[in-house]
Amino acid sequence: MTRSDQWKLYLTIAFVLASVWTLWPTFQFYSLPPKVRQEVLQARPNMATTEAERLKLEKYAKLREKAIRLGLDLQGGMYLLLEVDTSKLGPAEAKNAVDQVMQIIRNRIDQFGVAEPSIQKQGTSRILVQLPGLLDQERAKALIGQTALLEFKLVKTEEESKALYDRIDAYFARKLRGGALPDSAAPDSLLHPFSSRLLTTSHAEATVLSENVPIVDSMIRQLQADSTFVSDSRLAWDAHDTDVAGRTARALYVVGRDPLMKGSEVASAQMRMDLDAARPGAPGVSFNLTSRGGALFGDITGSNVGRRLAIVLDGKIQSAPNIQEKIPRGQGSITGSFSEEEAQNLAIVLRSGALPAPVNVVEERTVGPSLGQDSIEKGLRAAALAALLVVLFMIVYYKMSGVVAVVALFLNILGLLACMAGFHATLTLPGIAGVVLTIGMAVDTNVLIFERIREELRNRRTVLAAIETGYARAYRTIIDAHVTTLLSSFALMWFGTGPIRGFAITLSIGLLINLVTAVGISKMIFDAWSVRRKLSSISI
Repeated sequence: MTRSDQWKLYLTIAFVLASVWTLWPTFQFYSLPPKVRQEVLQARPNMATTEAERLKLEKYAKLREKAIRLGLDLQGGMYLLLEVDTSKLGPAEAKNAVDQVMQIIRNRIDQFGVAEPSIQKQGTSRILVQLPGLLDQERAKALIGQTALLEFKLVKTEEESKALYDRIDAYFARKLRGGALPDSAAPDSLLHPFSSRLLTTSHAEATVLSENVPIVDSMIRQLQADSTFVSDSRLAWDAHDTDVAGRTARALYVVGRDPLMKGSEVASAQMRMDLDAARPGAPGVSFNLTSRGGALFGDITGSNVGRRLAIVLDGKIQSAPNIQEKIPRGQGSITGSFSEEEAQNLAIVLRSGALPAPVNVVEERTVGPSLGQDSIEKGLRAAALAALLVVLFMIVYYKMSGVVAVVALFLNILGLLACMAGFHATLTLPGIAGVVLTIGMAVDTNVLIFERIREELRNRRTVLAAIETGYARAYRTIIDAHVTTLLSSFALMWFGTGPIRGFAITLSIGLLINLVTAVGISKMIFDAWSVRRKLSSISI
């Protein structure tokens, strides 16, 4: 064996060892029981409470990061296509709104605990979100799409609230009369068309029966849409229903139009179970403010002792506690009729911040885990069958030379999977199709070479000369075929999205490795074989 061939052998051994080392975490991960594998997927070292747990979760996180990822079609999960509504933003704000929304959504999903999420910008106003392993569709949409605009507003006094109701009644009564003079003998529903629908125990906090909520809400929207109705107060619904004498109702508050402080001053938020003394064990959210927010909060509470401060999230009041004294520490809490899941979601969105613009779900799809497992099994069976047929054909038709081609094919697949693991690529069902097509291209390369060698042998060349000339003359055709296919793959990667992109990436990696294995390594085997044995004929 020449020195050149020795170096080729050493590089081949290094290639195989590096591929096996890169793929080892993938083998470890997918050989785990399903329950343990799910723990690995959800591992978050920063959520650990002990050092031992942190080390364990770090080990899991490293294993997950190094293993080949599976796409939605193989693992199951959710696919959401969102559109950012920038119609109410100015040109300067709209320019960066989509990027800001992407970052906030990414923060929310990271804190939610979804493993390997994919968040990509599409066009100028759309965002593609893929959440592998997450099948709770409603919770995901609520977590991602919630604007989470947190505001602190003062609840108006009794006198201020009554004055607003009187104005609203006069506004709608005038509409109902159609310009006629008021009639004191008219029924209360005509004299007080708005307040007559309220169960008023306090003007600042009225109660509306559930059957009247849509009507009252429609009247509030009419007022908001009428630019002639100007007021420094706003009507806001409580976020939760309440029970009034066995009937479902909802509280309606009169609060200030402008917030005294916004949620941008929130530094941290956590779900806790000990915040509401009236409901021990009920979940709520405690929050800490920034130093600037803490000073502002102290001023607000200090100058409004005895008043009620409403905590408003996306236009709905979560709670409206009485201010007993000045709160200088910059700490607060939000309590209400939360479930643990709702409280956890609220803490997440408060920590990640408010969306600069609302988002709408344009398209959504859910892939169940059983369907994903079925796709994996069918895809692997198809790939295995394709490989088996190719191996049989090459060995039967080309004999010992076919064995050389099979060795090169095995190294090609090994290198392809190792590259996917090393580059943290995602394997999808179209990606498996790309692997199968790579097998076909690898075989095509060997067929070209072997037929050229056969042709040279028929021209009575020696074995060494036939091999050398066969590889040399087939090389240009092989390069042309690979370059044209690679150009097509690059076009699919550039213009395609999702599964199409996954197919193109897998095929491109396989083609590049094939140039090394099917041409370089197979020739090295032929050279070593023919020179060492001084062959006068070759099994081809």
